[in-house]
Amino acid sequence: MRIAALDLGSNSFHLLVADVHPDGPFEAITREKEMLRLGDEVARDGRISGSSADRAVASVRRLKQLADASGAQEVIAKATSAIRSAVNGSELVDRIEAETGVDVEVISGLEEARLIFAAVRASLVLEPAPALCVDIGGGSVEISIGDGAGLRWATSVPLGVGRLTADLIRSDPPSRSDRTALEARIRDELAPFVDDVRARVPKMSVGTSGTINDLARLAAENDDGDIPASANGLRIHADRIQALQHRIVRMPAADRRRLPGIEDKRADLLPAGVTLLATIFDVFEIDEMVTSDWALREGIVLDAVRVHDPNDWSDDALALRRAAVAGLARRCGSDVEHSQQVTRLALSIFDQTRSLHQLGDTDREMLEYAAMLHDIGQHVSRKGHHRHAAYLVDHAQLRGFVPDEIEFLAALVRHHRRGDIKSSEPRAAALDKGARDRLRKLAALLRLADGLDRGRRGVIEGVDVEIGADLVVLRLHTHDDAELELWGVRRRRDLFEKIYERELEATVPRRTSQPAN
Repeated sequence: MRIAALDLGSNSFHLLVADVHPDGPFEAITREKEMLRLGDEVARDGRISGSSADRAVASVRRLKQLADASGAQEVIAKATSAIRSAVNGSELVDRIEAETGVDVEVISGLEEARLIFAAVRASLVLEPAPALCVDIGGGSVEISIGDGAGLRWATSVPLGVGRLTADLIRSDPPSRSDRTALEARIRDELAPFVDDVRARVPKMSVGTSGTINDLARLAAENDDGDIPASANGLRIHADRIQALQHRIVRMPAADRRRLPGIEDKRADLLPAGVTLLATIFDVFEIDEMVTSDWALREGIVLDAVRVHDPNDWSDDALALRRAAVAGLARRCGSDVEHSQQVTRLALSIFDQTRSLHQLGDTDREMLEYAAMLHDIGQHVSRKGHHRHAAYLVDHAQLRGFVPDEIEFLAALVRHHRRGDIKSSEPRAAALDKGARDRLRKLAALLRLADGLDRGRRGVIEGVDVEIGADLVVLRLHTHDDAELELWGVRRRRDLFEKIYERELEATVPRRTSQPAN
């Protein structure tokens, strides 16, 4: 089913058109955004002007046309703080419905927090739990606490960056008195919720939406001035946010507009945004925050998914990652039977060789995902498909993975074929020594499993591993001739023998013939 979500926010109107699949929450087809800044007017005047209402209606009309052109079967629109707070917000909703045919639901701050948390829960693995989630919008800030099983507590605070900027920023760059008033307002509004948050003892923090994601990418800027393309899974530390605050609040708007990845219309919101985020870190004693690029619009889609299919898999943290990997494999036309066979054999060998590799459950999980994805590069070209596969993993924006995990998974997929893994190879060189050692151990196992399905016929029903002082034997249980699979293992055993300092042999036990009656 193809669903369109319209998030009519205080800063921007967002469109997401997504295909819902049984092996994952959804696959984005179309994304579009128009920055209208309705919240600024509502903060100043309490209402939406006629010209802004005209722009809002025109924006919804265009986004609806785009959704229709994308084949959306259902359009769901929800309006948040600006329209909720404006004295003439209901009039705008009536106009939108009459002139565009889009039914708009104006939602409360708590409903907004619920939907945002649903998106976070489907975007990141919330471990250790519970997680404190902060969403900074144009008109309000949604704060929630929950875990993989669901939302536990939430509130909405009127501290959006548009509202703060309109109310308190009088000069460019903000004067000392502007900055003092800004921080005082933020602390006063957050103070009633500090005890509620502390009582629930959050073990991690998550930040969402445009302001936090832009600031996270700026905080992650490297020495070359490059910033990450995606904010999903970035980790930002309190000291980096404090340093960014010190820098941004002293910059004039013209300089802020030249910051990498910052839209012109968002530049004047950055002083309030970075002060708000830095104060949130301080008030709630946050040392590190993980960012999610899923927010309200993704939550709207997920809510629609639950209406159509009440079976909710996302309370299993690993199901999120597995579904994301399965979705990528499906999109790339992966040979499902071969990938499943390689995955089954790789995990069996991993479990039976723990005394050799001494790796943990997280490494087992990465081996599983690499086995599922090792051949997706053939979607691009059979020649060099291992390199194509790594590129696809890098750029798939897999849900539930942090950047370091994506980097490791791409490297493992890249090295599922023959040859040793040299530390000078770019993907291996990007890992630290401990990660390179794990990469080589897992690649050796993945290569054996791939070799054991050389003929892509699922001949190997099982494998028993016998570990000796100088020799490892794979005893294969088959239902047909396995000559090609034995040859495949011989071709793929070099790395295993080098790492584990044992020769490796694969044998097929001779079947005992049954006497004729």
